[in-house]
Amino acid sequence: MNIDYRWYWAAGLLGLVLLVYLLQPILSPFLIGMLLAYLGDPLVDRLERKGISRVWGVSLVFALATFLLILMLLILVPLLGSQIVTLKDQVPAMIDWFNNTALPWVQSTLRISLSDFQLADVRETLKDNLGQTGGLLSAILAQATRSTMALLTWVANLVMIPVVGFYLLRDWDQIIVRCRELLPRHREPLVVKLVGECDEVLGAFIRGQLLVMLALGVIYSLGLWLVGLELALLIGMLAGLASIVPYLGFFVGISAALIAAIFQFGDLFHLVAVVAVFGIGQIIESTLLTPLLVGDRIGLHPVAVIFAILAGGQLFGFVGILLALPVAAVVMVLLRHVYQQYKASAAYDRTLLESAQAETDEAASEAREE
Repeated sequence: MNIDYRWYWAAGLLGLVLLVYLLQPILSPFLIGMLLAYLGDPLVDRLERKGISRVWGVSLVFALATFLLILMLLILVPLLGSQIVTLKDQVPAMIDWFNNTALPWVQSTLRISLSDFQLADVRETLKDNLGQTGGLLSAILAQATRSTMALLTWVANLVMIPVVGFYLLRDWDQIIVRCRELLPRHREPLVVKLVGECDEVLGAFIRGQLLVMLALGVIYSLGLWLVGLELALLIGMLAGLASIVPYLGFFVGISAALIAAIFQFGDLFHLVAVVAVFGIGQIIESTLLTPLLVGDRIGLHPVAVIFAILAGGQLFGFVGILLALPVAAVVMVLLRHVYQQYKASAAYDRTLLESAQAETDEAASEAREE
């Protein structure tokens, strides 16, 4: 009796999706820990090759990551807080200028009516919201401490992230070997090949692109600081984060920086300097950062990244955002494999079917003659 195992695989996949949906409130620390283990595994493997034990290698990597995180928080949080206060003071003036100067100019030049396009309400809303931004940490803590259970859950999730990440990173190679042993023997080569392609895509995008984002954030922030822009760090970090989609960070950053430069300086020199900062950043990214950190490996298409993140957030919330890129990488690799199979099939090329039919007829003819 032949059993069609495809139904078992389909049922298992459906059950996994249902499980993620039901358990999403508790999955975040496990997924973040898994991401940390995935990002840190290459570095731990290098330390192992130098003769350091796996446990000590994981401990060193976690100690370094913890030190860098604490240092970044101590430096960036106060600076970003002060720049948000500056932004709070500047945004209402920007909106007033747009409402009182830019719109009348557009009306007189293009001879169109924009009387309904008033930004007074927008200005007041932004002013109120930006005024609350400085107390963001206090708001988060207040939300988390509204009840004892909420506080315990919040602290437990925060503590679980490094714990889960440490144990997964320590046993990462063993987990990979155990998973490979569970694969059907006749399908193992194909599955290993597809998983290798998924790892190549994720490695190129997550490990490489995250480092590119960090480097661009530093470059833009430093360059705008040298220009003298008050919001240099805020705009530079925003441009670096937006660089998760190639070229989006450039357009977001240069637009925000030019607007800020107009209101702070109002002269052509500083506008040219801002354009030069982002131009130099793009040159460094294309000639140095991307070839060095990402290489020539095929990453995810920008449209696929945007769709995956939005779809994951819509379906599963924050857990869906964490799962979006790995799932998108797997889907892309599977679609590429299906495309290759289709191109090599008779459904695509009729001559393949005719050739196969001719070989079959020839074999049957030879068999009859014998």
